[in-house]
Amino acid sequence: MGADAVKVGIVGLGRWAKVLTRAIKPSDKIEIVSGFSRSQEKRESFAREMGVGAAADLQSMLCDPHIKGVILTVPNEQHLPVAREVAKAGKHVYTEKPIAATLEDGLAIEALEKAYGVTVTVGHSARLMAGIRKIREAIDAGELGRVAFMEANFSNERALELTPDTWRWYKSRAPGGPLSQLAIHQFDVLHYLGGEVAEVSSIASKLSPVGAEVDDQSMTVMKFADGKIGYVGSSWTSPGIFAVRVFGSKGLMHYEIDFGTWDTPDKLHTNSTLYIQRGKDGWSKREELAVPESDMFRVELEMFAESCRTGRGNELNAHNGNVAVAIVNAALRSVDQRGQLVRVADVLAEAQAGERTRHVA
Repeated sequence: MGADAVKVGIVGLGRWAKVLTRAIKPSDKIEIVSGFSRSQEKRESFAREMGVGAAADLQSMLCDPHIKGVILTVPNEQHLPVAREVAKAGKHVYTEKPIAATLEDGLAIEALEKAYGVTVTVGHSARLMAGIRKIREAIDAGELGRVAFMEANFSNERALELTPDTWRWYKSRAPGGPLSQLAIHQFDVLHYLGGEVAEVSSIASKLSPVGAEVDDQSMTVMKFADGKIGYVGSSWTSPGIFAVRVFGSKGLMHYEIDFGTWDTPDKLHTNSTLYIQRGKDGWSKREELAVPESDMFRVELEMFAESCRTGRGNELNAHNGNVAVAIVNAALRSVDQRGQLVRVADVLAEAQAGERTRHVA
């Protein structure tokens, strides 16, 4: 661990906290020095397994002058109240995606930046995958020509494993099922690759035999401000897949990972596929491209460390996090309206008005 590593705390000590803690062990830029959970058993277990000091309570963590920021891996509905306490203490905030359980809460988290002079980083790590970055480089270099169409899919078998004692069973906690839990990653990726999303149309269905409240299939068409269109599919009853394809006038690029290595992204490059197909060449003439080694979880937390160190935001900011949630909400509204197009700007504006009213009240 580097002597200049930024020291941070972590709140919420479940499985994902362990994934993130392991990811930054090799980093010399950030160090988790304190962990807190309301469960004493979890605090002690996490301390033993991860070698991280256990905080007796949240306030003792927030009063530590050596801690510059706090990572939140708590349930979505707890993001805002915990983030507010962290920001009030003058600590920078990292919260897992989605930024919050509701768009209004997400906007309130975004407002913490100005209110308390802190930065907010949101864990939309998928845009940091090496293959996604290579596609963006090709787009920016003009290698694909004018991009007109994009498609993405993020699916897994989660709906086949749901039971009433899991939070994802319930529509109120996981609205749209894979739409809010998986497709949101791809909404952020396509926003990163394609720019502003103007409107969406979505349909969904419930086909899992387990009987959960949530839909478990979704298809969303996105129209971008510059006219390009995109598609995001997400199934919760299939083997895991994460794939993105971008179509341009000079070529197309395809990136796909082995979903089995999602929790160990430092190994993604060993089983990923990235290729470019140029001009009128057929698939058999595609050019296979090497996927650089990377670790999206370590990279996102090092971005957070840099924001803690400098007080400057980064691309995983609260605004982009809220755009992803707004797209989800627009898609959910479209599902209720039998696939009618819904403007993302309208969804954002309504939530902003609602947050202003709540703040005044």
